[in-house]
Amino acid sequence: MEHCDRLIDRYYPAGTLRRDIYLKHCRSVAALAIELNNRLTEPLPVKDVEEAAMIHDIGICLTDAPSIGCFGKAPYIAHGVLGAELLRKEGYSEQLARVAERHTGAGLTAEEIRSQRLPLPERDMLPETMLEKLICYADKFYSKGGDFRRKPFDAVRASMARHGNDSFQRFDALHALFHHI
Repeated sequence: MEHCDRLIDRYYPAGTLRRDIYLKHCRSVAALAIELNNRLTEPLPVKDVEEAAMIHDIGICLTDAPSIGCFGKAPYIAHGVLGAELLRKEGYSEQLARVAERHTGAGLTAEEIRSQRLPLPERDMLPETMLEKLICYADKFYSKGGDFRRKPFDAVRASMARHGNDSFQRFDALHALFHHI
């Protein structure tokens, strides 16, 4: 985790709004991901879960999201891809880069990116490994604004439905994976 702390310190300086929001969000995601991980028949190493949760959103600082203290140039939807690029550049594992890249929504397909004209590379970015699925799922329950409380399941599900039937079905599959163990 110390290695992640240095990365967070570099891109989310102490005393900034973006750091406060980032840490509140990622710590909440980490707590839920660890809780869910502990229910698995074959849990992942807690260190891996915590590290992935703490840096899954590292790319938000590169986006144009002033309400959360980020003044980059890219649209917010690109934060996963940008985070993966940043992690690779910084020498982090491909495992962590893939978590960052694949956590947006319930994952994205090349067809969704193309049909919605999203400013992303046209390739599938669906969570495949258990770690990718775990962080993707836990992330949906916490916003980077408001009261930072865990969203009710029905609210998350309704939000996913607004992004299309495929996204909704992928979210339901993640829910089934983590709540019917």
